[in-house]
Amino acid sequence: MSDYEQQAEALRQRTKAFAVRVVRLFRTLPKTDGARVMGRQLLRSATSVAANYRAVCRARSRAAFVAKLDIVVEEADESVLWLELLGETETVSASRLNDLLNEATELTKIFAAARRTSRSR
Repeated sequence: MSDYEQQAEALRQRTKAFAVRVVRLFRTLPKTDGARVMGRQLLRSATSVAANYRAVCRARSRAAFVAKLDIVVEEADESVLWLELLGETETVSASRLNDLLNEATELTKIFAAARRTSRSR
């Protein structure tokens, strides 16, 4: 397996693990309207990161690769927003969200850098 394939597989596993962690968080959210709305939005964006990154890995052209990567960046950044809102509204304690927020931020940075690199080629 090439270095590129190993990195791609590591990111596939990492984005899937992120999605699983968000699903578990969603299950524990308070049953309030606000928590459910923010939770569903986070659930959608976080699982989209994993699903669309898998599509990036299967892209048949550079254009498809970049287009799917754009979606991954947008969804990862949106996940950051929903995690921040859950914390700032005190729906979930900041300490409980810290690791997930850091992971969402790191994923956003990784995919934004990959997008810049792929566009410059």
